[in-house]
Amino acid sequence: MITTLTLSPAFDVHVTIGEFRAGRENLAESVRRDVGGKGINISRALSAGGVDNRPLVVVGSANGREFLDGLRTVGLACDVIEQTGSIRENITIHPASGDETRLSFKGFTCTPDLLEQVKFCLAVKPGDIVTFTGSLPGGICADAAEAFLIGLRDAGARLVIDSKSVTLDMLRRIKPWLIKPNAEEIESYFGAMNETRLYHTAARLHEDGIENVMISLGGDGAILAAEGVWRARVPKLDALSTIGAGDSAIAGFIAAEGDGDERLRRAVAYGSAACLREGTNPPLPEDIARIYEAISIERID
Repeated sequence: MITTLTLSPAFDVHVTIGEFRAGRENLAESVRRDVGGKGINISRALSAGGVDNRPLVVVGSANGREFLDGLRTVGLACDVIEQTGSIRENITIHPASGDETRLSFKGFTCTPDLLEQVKFCLAVKPGDIVTFTGSLPGGICADAAEAFLIGLRDAGARLVIDSKSVTLDMLRRIKPWLIKPNAEEIESYFGAMNETRLYHTAARLHEDGIENVMISLGGDGAILAAEGVWRARVPKLDALSTIGAGDSAIAGFIAAEGDGDERLRRAVAYGSAACLREGTNPPLPEDIARIYEAISIERID
């Protein structure tokens, strides 16, 4: 069983404009409002690729009905835990040229027993994959999250962690099956990096007990340290949106069968294909297949 956890979901609001002018009024050309959250994005990408999975989402009572209606619209049936308050919003501004700008708002605060409720709903069996991605919601401390994750691991779950709320020391203690930091996050842990240092750092984290260390390099591909170290490169693409691409890469890794190089190739194909969709829409199978064939994989070690 593959279960994706979304403890801190969001409405992703995408605003397209011409020229973005800071400090001035900007006229929106188009606006779209998607249901999101990293776990939701992973589930949508898995489902688009024909991989069965079970999303578990925590919603705020104030606007949870709208969120669940949105999930049904995109074809996701979720297990739900409700908390008092509102689901947060992320607003991403997409200018005609230049970088995207994102505004993130706070959402509901959870009750202290939330993780016990989640654990009960999961009923983990050995070999299950559980994704723990995104930031911790208010009311859940890092120590409680670490104990929760170690408990899942000890029950036999293969943990996927992609969360800035989980520190490097926590990752070394939890020993997840997969982590997916980007180069910027790796540098925040270890300092400035060149590509050779990224290879060595990924290998070191693998040696610390993290089975698969995938470092995302954005449009330049990715690095994976597992039973070896691989480098994936992807052809140049005209991206429509990079929001959720990393989540799709995680979905591709989970969906793949085979050794590390095959999982890396599938992950990069999913993540790159997601960039060809507007907003946080999942990648299309035909885009995944086309990009998959164009990816080059090099064994580093």
